[in-house]
Amino acid sequence: MAGNGSCRLIVGLGNPGKDYERTRHNAGFRAIDLLAEALGCKIDRMKFQGLYGQVNYKGTKIFLLKPQTYMNLSGRSVLQLSAFFKVPPQRIIVLFDDICARYVRGH
Repeated sequence: MAGNGSCRLIVGLGNPGKDYERTRHNAGFRAIDLLAEALGCKIDRMKFQGLYGQVNYKGTKIFLLKPQTYMNLSGRSVLQLSAFFKVPPQRIIVLFDDICARYVRGH
């Protein structure tokens, strides 16, 4: 368990499955994939109703999460992982289509 404040949770929202893979709503999933690649983190654990991985970066434990509950129920996955690893709300970043689309387009 983390719990000491030196951890972060970064969540990318999206919808699981091939039908949604290239849709705008999966920008959060794609952002997590890019971040995982940059950090050398494998998103290969299925638990907390989501796919997640963890990596240490400059002394901070970072959890990367892709909830598998579909967009409207993503909070369940976030709540489960953050409760288990004791990640406080102020240490959670959520990436979703509106934020990611603006970032990618440079706005």
